[in-house]
Amino acid sequence: MSRNKYPEVTVEKILDAAERLFLERGYERTTIQDIVDELGGLTKGAVYHHFKSKEEILDAVSDRMFFRNDPFEAVRSRTDLNGLGKLREAILIYNADEESAELTRQTIPISKNPRLLVKMLISNRRVLTPRYLELIEEGIADGSIHTEYAREISELLPLLTSLWLLPSIYPATKEQMRRKFDFIGDMLERMGLPIFDGEIRAVVNKFFDRLPDEISPNPT
Repeated sequence: MSRNKYPEVTVEKILDAAERLFLERGYERTTIQDIVDELGGLTKGAVYHHFKSKEEILDAVSDRMFFRNDPFEAVRSRTDLNGLGKLREAILIYNADEESAELTRQTIPISKNPRLLVKMLISNRRVLTPRYLELIEEGIADGSIHTEYAREISELLPLLTSLWLLPSIYPATKEQMRRKFDFIGDMLERMGLPIFDGEIRAVVNKFFDRLPDEISPNPT
């Protein structure tokens, strides 16, 4: 068998096929074989050479979708916004990405998977926390944010929004999820970071509205 001289091309083909199938069929209804069937001659062994599992493919797809439309990078050089404004705009840009939002909705029921949870937490710490910290510190410097807990909030915010809001981990109805979101907003405002304005709350409520009812059974 000839050696693959362009492994990065193969990886991109795998991720292209997986992203398309996850968005069209859903993550749970897509198998590794389905992905292989979309790759025009590549074998299942070639897929497993680059990714150990479907969960690992999902992790790579999610990262690629984020960096393809990195909302923090989009606002970093904006001179018309202060630090708080950049944070709000980054959140709006992220939630306006329909494909990312759809992938997030699909992965909510499977987040009981320990490997996925660990990967999500590591990704939040590696990707989101430093980006939040940069803008919070910018807001402190320009006077739009007043908090003594920049680092702590930058670590806590992605943790709360990605883990505490997951009904597969903390069972909740849609209304209870909205109440949790309101709590996060009120808590941050009392800590000097009034990040969730009316526009952001409307976008997040729209996301909650699209969640299927079956993700929040029998809250306790």
